[in-house]
Amino acid sequence: MKTKYLLIVTLLLSVTKLSWGQDVPEVMKMKPEMTEIWEPEVEMVTPGEKYGDAPSDAIILFKDGYMGEWTNDKGDLPEWPVEDGVMTVGPGQVKTKRKFGSVQLHIEWRSPSVVKGESQGRGNSGVFFADGRYEVQVLDSYNNRTYRNGQAGSVYKQHAPLVNASKKPGEWQAYDIIFTQPHFNEDGSYLVPPRITVLHNGVLVQNSVVLRGPTAYIGMPEYQIEKHGPGSILLQNHGDAVSFRNIWVREL
Repeated sequence: MKTKYLLIVTLLLSVTKLSWGQDVPEVMKMKPEMTEIWEPEVEMVTPGEKYGDAPSDAIILFKDGYMGEWTNDKGDLPEWPVEDGVMTVGPGQVKTKRKFGSVQLHIEWRSPSVVKGESQGRGNSGVFFADGRYEVQVLDSYNNRTYRNGQAGSVYKQHAPLVNASKKPGEWQAYDIIFTQPHFNEDGSYLVPPRITVLHNGVLVQNSVVLRGPTAYIGMPEYQIEKHGPGSILLQNHGDAVSFRNIWVREL
């Protein structure tokens, strides 16, 4: 308490002297080292050699066909076909066995090269966070008009992407997603709502947007007074043969 009192008095005296036009004593002037923070040292992480490669602190969720990190809705081994290190949408949904809160997610996906359908019926899938609550849309949006808050790179039915960075059907695309988990009041309402940032093929399409609530197909997305903690990352089966590869995550 005595130290705090002396600090306040010193500050008041310095302000008073400055107001009188007097020079600040040399001992009271700021020095460069006074704003240098040395400890703890920043942890070293080795980045991947090229874009899309996992850094040294990443959790590999899918690579070279390994499905050990995934389960289906019943808790069994997923039935999605895997060939040449690529998994393609099959029966049901797939979700991670691990539960995640705030994360950096890298995921690569490909819509079918043979174009069938239009609007939402063309290369449709989704990447969901927190046990299926919040969706980043996967869609073939190359020369495919649909509602803007439902195209590729959108936070479904909440935020349209800033631009359409889609590649042609059959070409591999990448999402880099930062998901920031929400925090709750005692009554279950948001204290701090969730946020999402998305880069689509290296292009920023969602810039730390605030989510109003879980994804809703019908009606406005409003939170329904339901606290939740970390949850699985889920990949959606929407009836189209969308493929995935090179999926990794960093816990934040």
